[in-house]
Amino acid sequence: RDSCMNVYTVILHYGPVARTRRLHEQLLESDPARRDAILVFDNHSPDLFEGTWLRAEENLYWAGALERVMGILADRGASHVWFLNNDAYFVSKAPLIERACQRLTRAERLVGPVGVYSPSVTVNPYHPQMVALSGRQFRQVRYVDGIAPLLSVEFWKRAGGVDFLGNPYGYGVDVWFSSRAQEAGFTCVVDHQVVIRH
Repeated sequence: RDSCMNVYTVILHYGPVARTRRLHEQLLESDPARRDAILVFDNHSPDLFEGTWLRAEENLYWAGALERVMGILADRGASHVWFLNNDAYFVSKAPLIERACQRLTRAERLVGPVGVYSPSVTVNPYHPQMVALSGRQFRQVRYVDGIAPLLSVEFWKRAGGVDFLGNPYGYGVDVWFSSRAQEAGFTCVVDHQVVIRH
């Protein structure tokens, strides 16, 4: 069974339109059948992205934007939300979303329910557990960098949402939120076979 049958992929738009467009077009070309579930959330960017799904009334920063998106898409019946920074770009082969879903299903057969799945990255000076290792499959980790987490809606619900009270700018919220997967009965996984450049 496909673990993320009802996955929505959301690109967080803020800043240069060209950056968001590059990732958006990459995903549309990669997974045309999922076009209706590839969305751009405009986080009140000064530069408007044409074709935005939703625009925030103010900059919600990463954590606020994630919480807003999770709430809306959970109400729509999403099983998972893939929340992508607009400066991420996949170096893996297409199909990207379909492949990530298949990989997530495989990871869950190996380690049980996954609350946070993340592609690995070509380089990450701050979080070495995120760096892609050639020939490896999955790495179970304590937490992930919030560049491109694919989140289980069930985990988000059990965790009580994204906790960013008193931290409106959201620094470290990605680490804190993903690190709570274990206590909620889930795991955190980095996939070495799906890779992004950031």
